[in-house]
Parts: sequence; structure tokens; C-alpha cells
Amino acid sequence: MLRVLAVDDESPALEELLYLLRADPRVRTAEGAGDATEALRRIGRAVESGPDGPEGIDVVFLDIHMPGLGGLDLARVLGGLARPPLIVFVTAHEGFAVQAFDLEAVDYVLKPVRRERLAEAVRRVRELVHAGAAAAPAAAPAAEQIPVELGGVTRFVAVDDIAYAEAHGDYARLHTDQGSHLVRIPLSVLEERWAPRGFVRIHRSHLVALGRIDELRLDGGATSVRVGEAVLAVSRRHARELRDLLMRRARG
Repeated sequence: MLRVLAVDDESPALEELLYLLRADPRVRTAEGAGDATEALRRIGRAVESGPDGPEGIDVVFLDIHMPGLGGLDLARVLGGLARPPLIVFVTAHEGFAVQAFDLEAVDYVLKPVRRERLAEAVRRVRELVHAGAAAAPAAAPAAEQIPVELGGVTRFVAVDDIAYAEAHGDYARLHTDQGSHLVRIPLSVLEERWAPRGFVRIHRSHLVALGRIDELRLDGGATSVRVGEAVLAVSRRHARELRDLLMRRARG
């Protein structure tokens, strides 16, 4: 039985898709999200719960054209998770199929959605989940990038250029040597996604690239780190682990 998240900014299309999914006996739960921000919030809970936890998600049925972060960009974000959900694109546009399958989408369903065609997509997803193919490699891609919006234009920032990320509610601000960028991704999602790249949580508000830490400072009972020009507090719960990581890194 599949746990499904459907994402579409058009309410009638989302409701129709959820109706069809919930009518399929192979679907255990089908939840909806009206945009990428809401979807990432829900996926963040799934990451924290774990793939086998009560909040887990097996597959995301995803529209492509949405305001803000589009479906293809959201799929790229999900692809960086240690255990990403499967992706099925549901769209009115035929022209993105190649990009969709480059992102390893399971299927590409055109609107208006027919019950029989959706059932075929569910069958493909179920087979992959049962075969254990939903698990992705733990290592992130070598040239991973993250989409950011600047004045209505989407740019891609290399994760290796990011020194640290700062929580802003359901958003995160990414700090690079060239400036900072606000993205619609919770810090908990980035923590899970970037752990293989050496990013560590030092505080509820900060995720830092271990290799970009220039100094570890101890002042009385307080711990902080210097990352370039920024001095960031380290919470007590993370201080010992961070010191151990830095010592192991220094020893090679």
C-alpha cells in the first residue's frame, strides 16, 4: 500500500487527482499540497520520521508548472535526499518529458488525467517500491546544484560554494562567498540532503560546511565557530560532536 503526496497549484486538478488516487486500492494514503513550499514542509516531516516511519512518503505525483519553485526544480531537490521518494510527473505539457526522465521519474502522465493511465503509473510505482528500488545512493551527485530565484530568474548555485545555511522558518538562507540566497526549503531537509557532503548542524538555526570552518572558539561555557567573516553560535547539544568531527578532520 502506497503513501502518496500530490502537488499541484490548481485546486480543481489537485482534488481530481487525489480523488482518483484514493479510489485506487493500492494507495494507503494520498495527501495534497498546493505548492512546492507546502510540499517541502510535508516532505521535511517525512525525512524526520524516516522512510518507514508514520510520516513516510513513497511517491510524489508532481505538477511541473507552479509559481515559485517548479516541479522539475522540486524533483532535483528531492533527488538529493538519502532516501528520496519516487517521482511521477502529472502535467498538461508534453515538452518536459526528456527532462523528467533525466531526473529518473517513474512516469509522465498528461492532463487531463485518465483513470486507466493513472492506474498504470501507480502499478509502476508499486513494483519499484516492492522491489526496493526506492532507495537512492547515499552519496550526493558530484556536481549538485540548488535552484535559487533572483528577480524572477532561476539560477543554480553549486552546493560546494555554500559555506553555511541559516534557518528562516520554512525557508533557508544560503551563504556563499558571493552573497546569500533565500530558498523555499526547510533547514531539516537540507541537513538530510547534504550530510554526505560534510554539512553538519551546529545549532537549530545553522547548518555549516565542515570544511569552511576557520576557527572553533570556546568562551567560558559558550562555543562558536568562525566561517569567513561570520561568527556562529554552537548549541550545547552539538558542541561535543562538532569538536570531535573537527579533531578527526584535522588528524586526516
